[in-house]
Parts: sequence; C-alpha cells; structure tokens
Amino acid sequence: MRNIPFVDLKAGFAPIKAEVMRAIEETLTGMNLNIGPNCQAFEQEFAAYCGAEYAVGVGSGTEALQFALLAAGVKPGDEVITSPHTFFATAEAIACIGAVPVFVDIDPGTYTIDPDLIEAKVTSKTAAVIPVHMYGQCADMFRINEIAQKHGLAVIEDACQAHGALYQGKKSGALGSAGCFSFYFTKNLGAYGEGGIVTTNDSAIAEKVRLYRNHGHTSKYEHAVIGYNGRLDEIQAAILRIRLRLLDEYNSRRRAHAAGYQRMLNGLPLVLPEEAETRQHVFHLYVIRSAERDRLMAYLTEKGIGTGIHYRNPVHLQPAMSYLGYTEGSVPVAEKACAEILSLPMYPELSLDDTTYIAEAVRAFYRIQGKA
Repeated sequence: MRNIPFVDLKAGFAPIKAEVMRAIEETLTGMNLNIGPNCQAFEQEFAAYCGAEYAVGVGSGTEALQFALLAAGVKPGDEVITSPHTFFATAEAIACIGAVPVFVDIDPGTYTIDPDLIEAKVTSKTAAVIPVHMYGQCADMFRINEIAQKHGLAVIEDACQAHGALYQGKKSGALGSAGCFSFYFTKNLGAYGEGGIVTTNDSAIAEKVRLYRNHGHTSKYEHAVIGYNGRLDEIQAAILRIRLRLLDEYNSRRRAHAAGYQRMLNGLPLVLPEEAETRQHVFHLYVIRSAERDRLMAYLTEKGIGTGIHYRNPVHLQPAMSYLGYTEGSVPVAEKACAEILSLPMYPELSLDDTTYIAEAVRAFYRIQGKA
C-alpha cells in the first residue's frame, strides 16, 4: 500500500533547503528585522508579479482582509457581501471590524460567489463585496466590479487560495480595490510560518494598510490612527522571495496534475472541477464532489491516501455566526456542496505514479459500488 499525504511540505522544502538556510542566516546576520530589506523587496516583487502598483506585507491573510476593509473605509455597522463557501477568516475579518457579513450563494460550477445574486443583497448599508477566489480560481470579477461600480462599493479580493490565478489575462490581486493573500504554509505561495499581503492600485489604500499594520506609526513617536501589530516577518519575507521565483513553475505542475485527474476520473459518478471560460485555475485544491463523499474518503484513507474537506460546514451555519440569523436552507447551493466535496492530494511534487494510484483507488471504490 502506498502512503500519499494530502500535502507534503518536506518534499517542497528539500530542493530549496540550502538557499532558504542561507537566506535565514543572512537575515539574522543583518538583524534588520522590522519591515527590513527582504520585506520591502518582496513587496515590490509581489506587486510586480500581480500587476499591481503597491503591495504591503502583513502578518496573515486574515489581517490582509481586515486591514484592506479598514483602508477601504468600511465602518462598524456597514454590510459586506461575501460567500458562505470559504474559510471562516473571510467572514471573521468582516466581523472583527464591527461590520456585518451578508452571505450570497455560490455558482455550482466554480464554487465562487454567484454574481446574479449579489445586487438583490445590496442595501443602503452595503459598503463592500469580498469575492473569494475559491480553490485557486477567480470569481467572475467583471460582473462583480460592474455591480460594485453601480452602487459605489469597494471590491476586496479574497485571493488567499489564488496566487497567480488569471482572469481575462490579469492576475488575481489586481482585479478590484484591493487583493488579499495568505502565505500560510500550505498555500501555492507559502511561507514557513504565517504571512500575508495586500495588493492595490490605490495609493491611499496602500498607505492606510501600512499604518494599520504598524500601530498607526507615522514616525517613531507619532501614531496617526489606532492600528495593530500586523507586520510581515522579515525571515518569512526572505523565504517568500525564494519561493515566488518558483510559483509559476509550481502552478504549472498543479495544472498538469489536475489535467491528469480530470482524464483518469472522467466517466465516474463525480462532479469534477470546472475551469470557467476566461479564467486560469491554479488548483490550490483539487476538489471533487460525490454523493458518497464520506464513504469514499474512508476508503481512500484505508488505501493510504490523504484527503480533506474544504469546507464541511458553510460559514453562515457556523456557531460563531448564529447571531446573523441564517438557518439551514438559507444558502442552498453552498450547503449542498459542503455535503459532497472532497479534496484529493494536490501539490507540485506529486508524481504521475501518485496521481495514477489515487485515481485508480477512486475508480476501485466505484467498482465495488457497481458504479464504474
């Protein structure tokens, strides 16, 4: 029996270990650790990669969302429209600044927010929309921006799963008022710890995020606003500079693995990932849907294959969001998806033997069920 983990961080580290260790040693030798040269250089490099004018490093993707909302002028009591099919941090960031998450159902093919349902949720209190680029695929940004411009709303991309994803030839992070990325270690571009960044073409938003991440500092002894301790760590920035150079290559490998899965799983009673027209998916996750999800997951575990569920419970039904008053059935497409989705192993270092073994195990499960 093979043993294929859901994510193999050690395999990703091994080829760059020597370079990473040198970068860490150089950073500690210089001891310029507070928004130092690596942080500043990485901000410029990542902005250029995304095609954005500015990038401001922060401590996590959650802080990126929170600071971007604040910088865009979202206030306590304002409403922010977003998807219920996302990691909890998307709604958490809205709530933490005193704003109100408003959930709109998803498109069943892309798992991103359904633009057809957004406008009906806009009220006099709506200040922003956070489309989530789910699993590595951008939301329908043209239509979302069109609605936002009509109603004077900020558009904050949650691009935490979409480093390098394309929409109409443009990269995520340069498609709205601001883009928010996480560098959590399992991401397509991951640090070896925590990290995040806000990208934008708006100089005012960039400057405000710089204030919020660093206690509102305008000089050593002056604080213009009440801010936070939310800086990007200098050592993590040094590591991210190395890994950024590899991102496009690694995304290409992910796409190749996904194409292999699509070919080998075709014809089974599954819903396979859909890449929408005008978009390029970077497959942070490879997510299938099965009416027998839990049994399939258990079978794959028996075969030594790691899997995940992203995410089992939609955000609007989380206990922490109960104060908003949503009930089961409020957002039916997302709820149905959460009951059926299963993430298969997806990382650059997978081999063809690995993906073939995984696909054959899925096929074997359905043969046992008499459905393959």
